[in-house]
Amino acid sequence: MKLQRTIRLRTAAVGALTVCGALALSACGSDDNSGGSGSDTTKAASKIKCEGEGNLLASGSSAQKNAMDIWTQTYQSACGSTQINYKPTGSGAGIQEFLQGKTAFAGSDSALKPEEVAKSKKVCKSGQGIDLPMVGGPIAVTYHLEGVEDLVLDADTLAKIFDSKITKWNDPAIKKLNPDAKLPGKKIQAFHRSDESGTTDNFTKYLNAAAPSSWKHEPEKAWAGKGGQGADGSSGIATNVKQNDGSIGYAELSYATGNDLDTVKLDTGAKEPVEATADNASKAIADAKVVGQGKDLALELNYKTKSEGAYPIVLVTYEIACDKGNKKESLDAMKSFLTYTASEDGQKALKDKGYAPIPDEIITKVRTTIDGLS
Repeated sequence: MKLQRTIRLRTAAVGALTVCGALALSACGSDDNSGGSGSDTTKAASKIKCEGEGNLLASGSSAQKNAMDIWTQTYQSACGSTQINYKPTGSGAGIQEFLQGKTAFAGSDSALKPEEVAKSKKVCKSGQGIDLPMVGGPIAVTYHLEGVEDLVLDADTLAKIFDSKITKWNDPAIKKLNPDAKLPGKKIQAFHRSDESGTTDNFTKYLNAAAPSSWKHEPEKAWAGKGGQGADGSSGIATNVKQNDGSIGYAELSYATGNDLDTVKLDTGAKEPVEATADNASKAIADAKVVGQGKDLALELNYKTKSEGAYPIVLVTYEIACDKGNKKESLDAMKSFLTYTASEDGQKALKDKGYAPIPDEIITKVRTTIDGLS
């Protein structure tokens, strides 16, 4: 049974990827998931145009740590005079460091808020912070329930579970969605992020949009639901779910696959429940619209999609930089590095890591915007 689960999860995360992945979510349990063949890395590195030098500092989203590991390895093999130092401190902390002028750019799973854009003008002397969508992928709802390896839930049920309104696994609402499952009367242990997180922001945006009558909290990076237990980072969520029978949590897909955790299928109103895979997340991201103004490329995701095979709990990680007024000592290196990450090779490098592609029409705009950073 364990072997079947492993095969199923790996097939979902890797075998379903028939398109170029754009976002690699960091797998818990190992910080070294760079992967990739040496020949592929060498070919990609040979195309990189190296500019600038020194230590390029950045921090933020832990969801893109694995992507950064891959990109950094390839970029530094070509551009040895530049050292990329990316710290996965979480989206909230990354934005704060950027706004304090401590980093060249930040990674965030949520676009800048208006008040953050206003603050960025103090750092970006002649401009402001802008959002550059770079990587995307599914947020999996992970669970550990002995004897149940094929669980279906919908937005309303998830909202009630994470807001402590449904507290037992054999609740009638869960039974209705899983008539053939042997659901125990075990208490549900719901784990949420204790740190401010773009993953939490996107997960609660989904709950708020798809189940507004059951999730009345405003989406935020900080957890607002009632009850439950906090855990630090997506790795903390995955570890706690793995260790506790009867538990449930949310984390980027590769944290689930990296820890051999089962994932919930979503009843979205489509003909069949939808599994958390990169390919299914791609179908949901395809519905996204650019809503940012000027050079800002913030996206609006459709969390209520009912398209067949579209998995709606997704996030897009942005690289946040100044459109104008970037620090002179790091500008050239930053543009060179981001140009590579947004390139066809940079995006392809992540396709085996459980990430969904940024649509061509959007990533093309990202490349143009990076070229114009000053």
